Amino acid sequence: MRNPVALYGGVQIPLSSLPAQSLRVTLSGQSMRVDVRQRESGLYLSLYRAGTPILLNRLCRDRTWLVRETYLDAPGDLTFMDLNGQSDPDYSGLTDRFVLIYVAGHHVR
Repeated sequence: MRNPVALYGGVQIPLSSLPAQSLRVTLSGQSMRVDVRQRESGLYLSLYRAGTPILLNRLCRDRTWLVRETYLDAPGDLTFMDLNGQSDPDYSGLTDRFVLIYVAGHHVR
């Protein structure tokens, strides 16, 4: 498969194969916190800027943009991509199968 980061022109956010994780990243020059949690019903993502939630507990699907709306005031959008098919992400594949991609200003309406 072609490099998904190059495909979308974004950056890959490095995740670990852990069912619950939180990391700080700089996205479009802004310090953000990304929380990823595995639940029975799927993988969920929350996004914060300076402790203020932008997106809370959004269910992650393969190649589905997570932010989508400008009123959320995010600097861009995020999506997961399955490198081996079209399955929704699961924490066990976050280091090698499922990648989280950020694209500045992309897909935010």
